[in-house]
Amino acid sequence: MSISVLIALVAGGIAGIAVLLHVMGLSRRMPMSPEDARAAWHREFPDDEAVEVMVTPDGLAALILTREGRGLVWSMGIDPAARRLHDFDVTEDPNGLTIRFSDFSAPRVRLYIPPESREIWLEKLGIR
Repeated sequence: MSISVLIALVAGGIAGIAVLLHVMGLSRRMPMSPEDARAAWHREFPDDEAVEVMVTPDGLAALILTREGRGLVWSMGIDPAARRLHDFDVTEDPNGLTIRFSDFSAPRVRLYIPPESREIWLEKLGIR
């Protein structure tokens, strides 16, 4: 088998898997409840108890307050991701907040937060 045929088969297989996952609904971002966010945080940081959980109105992210500090859980398809909020920047835009991490594996997260809830989030994030 020539290399060009092998490359075409591998590329087609990867594309087919991506399409299949999308058709099955597994690429859709799953909303989470406070209990889901707490469980996702506990899976990532089992020794760090979530004291307070604040979920965005769309359910796609949650701010986690712990005795150790702050953290963020957000939906990435069917699985959530979690990061501690140590070295981060926050910018506001018309739709909500953008959090930029100093972590190349998760450079930024957009949070869709209505204007009436934004001040509470900024206060909990330690910005104001």
